[in-house]
Formats: sequence, C-alpha cells, structure tokens
Amino acid sequence: MSLIEQIDKDRVPEHVAVIMDGNGRWAKQKSMPRVFGHKNGVKAVRSTIETAGEIGVKALTLYAFSTENWNRPKLEVKTLMSLLVSSLKNEVKNLQKNNVKLQAIGNLNLLPEKARKELNEVINLTSNNSGIILTLALSYGAREELTQAFQKISQKIVNKELMPEEITEKVINNHLYTFTLPDVDLLIRTSGEQRISNFLLWQIAYSELYFTDVLWPDFGKEDFLKAILNYQNRERRFGKTSEQIEKIDNE
Repeated sequence: MSLIEQIDKDRVPEHVAVIMDGNGRWAKQKSMPRVFGHKNGVKAVRSTIETAGEIGVKALTLYAFSTENWNRPKLEVKTLMSLLVSSLKNEVKNLQKNNVKLQAIGNLNLLPEKARKELNEVINLTSNNSGIILTLALSYGAREELTQAFQKISQKIVNKELMPEEITEKVINNHLYTFTLPDVDLLIRTSGEQRISNFLLWQIAYSELYFTDVLWPDFGKEDFLKAILNYQNRERRFGKTSEQIEKIDNE
C-alpha cells in the first residue's frame, strides 16, 4: 500500500505550517553557494503545496523569510527577493490550476517594491480560488506580530472602544495576521533542527511538532506524507486525559 493510500482523509490536519530549513546546508554539501539551495528549494515548495491540496489540507503556511533574515549577507537577501519575484511569476499557472488561494503575512512594507508588487498581483489573481489557502510568511516574526496586536488592542482601550476585561483569546486572535486561519494542527521543520524560530508562537499552542533530518530541497511528496501519517498516529488531548478523549470519540 502506498503512503497516500494509508492517509485517513477524515483525519487530515486542517492547517499545516512548515519551517523550510536546510537550503544553505544542502548547497554546501554540493560545494555550491547558498543561493543555489534556495533556488532548488522552490521544487519542494511546489511539491508540498500540491500534496497538501491533494489530501485535503485546507491551509498551508510556509515560513519563507523571517524578520531576522534581513541580517543575512546583502547579496543573499537580494537574491532571495529576486527569487521570490521570479517564483511568483512562474508559479501563477500552477496556483490557478490547483485552485490555490495565496495570501501573505508579516511586515510586508519592508519588502522591495518590485517583490511587493508581484506578490500583490498574484494574491489578487488567486483571490477567488476556493482550494487550499497558501500563506507565505515574509518578513515575519511572531514576537513582532504579538507586539503589534497588543498595541492595537491597547489603543482600542485608550479610545474606550474596548474594556480590559473584554480581552479574550478571541480578541487577541482577531488582531493577529492570521485571524482568518484556524490554529495550526501540525508544524513541520526540516533539516534536523528542533526549534520554533519565532514562528506562529500563538497559533501553535496545541500543534503537533514534526522534525525531520531531510534538508528542504530534498523534501518531497513522500516526506510530507510521512509527516501526515506520523500526525495521524498521535493522540491529540488538548489538556484532557486519554480516557476523556476516548469517551468523546465514542459519543
């Protein structure tokens, strides 16, 4: 039985987030510059989007560029921004064919004008698609996201639009970049690193975490399906006991 045949379509995670790590190490192993790894990582992005859509994942969020990444060598940053523009142009047909709706989160104003323009064009072109929602986290940092959310909430309190006792988890969630998305069910990180790296700190509160040694450019369909199967073999308790979960399932 193939991996995809083993997937229980009724228990597919609704929202999967991916920290795409290992491009630089992949290139180094091949005695190539780091940007070579980033270019080859595009194939893994395409494969992951298509596989996620095929099995019924509703939302896929990819950590493409963090706020900390701006501190990388200028040539690498410039190349990454150029790659973003070219990739978006090249992937429009695939996104449309697979009914993918694109959106982006992060401090997008920091992106170069050309990259921001291309991003907005593709977002507009795919806005009516009804399939998987693909979110690119660009110039994104979870602490910055939370800080901005608290600032907006505080301003509403100052303006007497909101009372402190009215602040709930829902109110906070509604002020995040991801307010239209469900919480993350499964977080995948490639390359063997086992840390969150300031990614969706609020949204992954009850996520299952999956770490793989596979470097991002080598991450293919089978690797994604292995992560999904691993997720489906876990018991998600959300603070309850196994007995409580079993009772709920049997009701």
